[in-house]
Amino acid sequence: MDKQNLTVIKEFILMGITDRPELQAPFFGLFLIIYMISVVGNLGMIIVTKMDSKLKTPMYFFLRHLAFIDLGHSTSVGPKMLVNFVVNQNTIPYNWCAIQLAFFIMFVISELCILSAMAYDRYVAICNPLLYKVIMSQRVCWGLVIVPYLYSAFLSLLTTIKIFISSFCGYNVISHFYCDSLPLLTLLCSSTLDVELIVLICSAFNLVSSFLVVLVSYMLILATILRMNSAEGRYKAFSTCGSHLIVVFVLYGTLFFMYVQPKSSHSFDTDKMASVFYTAIIPMLNPLIYSLRNKEVKGALHKILKNLCKIPV
Repeated sequence: MDKQNLTVIKEFILMGITDRPELQAPFFGLFLIIYMISVVGNLGMIIVTKMDSKLKTPMYFFLRHLAFIDLGHSTSVGPKMLVNFVVNQNTIPYNWCAIQLAFFIMFVISELCILSAMAYDRYVAICNPLLYKVIMSQRVCWGLVIVPYLYSAFLSLLTTIKIFISSFCGYNVISHFYCDSLPLLTLLCSSTLDVELIVLICSAFNLVSSFLVVLVSYMLILATILRMNSAEGRYKAFSTCGSHLIVVFVLYGTLFFMYVQPKSSHSFDTDKMASVFYTAIIPMLNPLIYSLRNKEVKGALHKILKNLCKIPV
C-alpha cells in the first residue's frame, strides 16, 4: 500500500447535483421550496394526526410515523444539498459523512417497513372489519413501528461501520450530493466485495420482502372489493387505498432502479436523478397526497386553523 493509500481522510468533497454555475441559483430556489414544503407538510401531518381526536385510528398512527420518517429523511440530506448550491466547494467532515449515511439508510428502510405496515392495516380494515380493533390493537401498532425502527437502525449501523472501518484512498471526492453507500464504495482501497454483498443482499431483501407484503395485502383487498355488492362500498374501499398505492409505486420503483443492481451497472448521473426523487420529491409529495386525497385530514386541518384564527392576539 503506497503513501497515498495511507492518507488519513478528514473530509469529503460532495460534487452536488450539477457542476453548471448557471443552474446553481435556480436549483437552490427550487430545492429550497421543495424542502420547505416537505418540512411544513410533514410537521403539519404529525401535528394534525396528534391533535385531532377523530384521527386516533391505526391508519393515522402509521401515517404520523411515515411523516416523521419523511421529515427525518429529507432533513438528513436537504440542508447539506442546499449548501452545495451556494458554496464554491462543498465539503463534509469525515464523521458527519458517516452520520449522514447512517441516518439516511435508517430512514429509507423504516419507510419501507411503515408502508408495509400501512398495507397490512388496510388489508385488516377492508377484509376483516369486524375484527379490526382487536387485530390492530395499540400493542400491535406499536410493535409494527418499534421493530422496524430497531431493525433499520441495526442495518444502518452495520453498513456504515463496515464502510468506514475500511481503508479509503487519498481521493476524497464523492460523485453525489450526499454521502451514500454506493459512491463511497468507489473510494475504498481495500476489497469492497463483502460491503457490496451486504448492500445488495440487504437492499434486495428489504425491497422484495416489504413489496411482497404490500402486493399480497392488495391482492386480498382487491379480491374482497370485487366481492362487494355495493358500488359505494367498492369506491370507499378503493379511495382509502389510492393514496398509499401512489406512494408505494413511486418509492419502490425508484429504489429498485437504484439499489438492486451490481455496482458496475450504475451510472452516477442517473443515480443522482433517482436519488432526488426519494430524498426530496417523495418526502414532499407524501403529506400532499395523503392530505389532498383525505377528507378527514382536510377537515381536521380546517378545524385547527379555524381555532387558531379565534385566538385573540
